[in-house]
Amino acid sequence: MPKRIHRVAPEVKADAIRKIKEEGLTVAQAAKDYGVHEITIYGWLGAGAQGQPTWSEFAKVQKQNKELLALVGELTLRLSAEQKRG
Repeated sequence: MPKRIHRVAPEVKADAIRKIKEEGLTVAQAAKDYGVHEITIYGWLGAGAQGQPTWSEFAKVQKQNKELLALVGELTLRLSAEQKRG
């Protein structure tokens, strides 16, 4: 008998993962609520850690990168001014 493959909508996956990560829902409870096996949810969680970042994560990293570049620029100017004095 061939193995059946059921696709779960990306919105459902995202909602389940969000509830686990942000609201503290257990994997067992999420599996029960969404009608999937616990192993499937662990797979989603593992893929999220290794997969593409979300847009909010990407925006956060971009913001941090800008802040770090500004800080490096400021420190470079200060160091240059100190070297000129010394």
